[in-house]
Amino acid sequence: MNGKVAKEDLDSRIFDTLNFILLVICTIVIVVPLWNVVISSFSSGRALAEGGFIFWSPEFSLENYRAVFNDSSIWQAFFISVSKTTIGVVTHVFFCAMVGYGLSKKYIRGRKLYVAMGVITMFFSGGMIPTYLLIKSLGLLNSFWVYIIPALFSFYDVVILMNFFRNVPDSLEESAKIDGAGDWHIFLKIFIPLSMPAMATIALFNGVGQWNDFMTTKLYITDQSLYPLQMMLYEIIVQSQTQSMQNIGGSAVIETTTKGVQLATIVITTLPIVLIYPILQRYFISGMMLGAVKE
Repeated sequence: MNGKVAKEDLDSRIFDTLNFILLVICTIVIVVPLWNVVISSFSSGRALAEGGFIFWSPEFSLENYRAVFNDSSIWQAFFISVSKTTIGVVTHVFFCAMVGYGLSKKYIRGRKLYVAMGVITMFFSGGMIPTYLLIKSLGLLNSFWVYIIPALFSFYDVVILMNFFRNVPDSLEESAKIDGAGDWHIFLKIFIPLSMPAMATIALFNGVGQWNDFMTTKLYITDQSLYPLQMMLYEIIVQSQTQSMQNIGGSAVIETTTKGVQLATIVITTLPIVLIYPILQRYFISGMMLGAVKE
């Protein structure tokens, strides 16, 4: 008996040790490249040209960040990114919650048909060209609302919220109706507060998608005053590649300076998500556990 317990204890220690080693390896693989990008963004053009450093730059400089913040178009792009992410997340979550609340009621006529139509859209789409023609016919080309209106609805998020609303006890809704509450009051005062974990999870995913999206700009926007940060970063990368090709065999200072500005822009565009994620982490974890445990 003692030998069996000792063997189980040894197996547990080996398993814990292997898990720790794997965790350390994964941490190194993830953290080291991120750290190198941050350190490189604070490096001078000469240090970037010479290269050869991973954890610490031999020559620090703030010129890359000065070049970024002195560009007025960066501030405009930052405002567009924050605006489209904030408005897009709020409208998307609220719209999907309204649809999910309606489809969660069994007495709604045609509910199965609406759900079937929504599921079909999860597997099939019109394609890029029909979507472009639709956006053009709606007058959304070169408009800020092209970031908001097409992203209002996602049936995948509707399904998540719909299933969550179904788990809300019917007694809460019945007692509210006895007290004279209407559907809007019940939805806003009961279902919305109870579904905060699910809504925060959807908001986090949608917010990251909105913040990182540049294809919408590339397809539908030609007015540079409506460019978000990600599109500005894309333009910087394209310009750096063009300058690299034009300066082959020439001075390396232009290339490395552009590379430094590119790295600084990457850090600036990533920083808001890194700061916001810990705030929503507890809701995210709760949302991921939805339906995992049943009493």
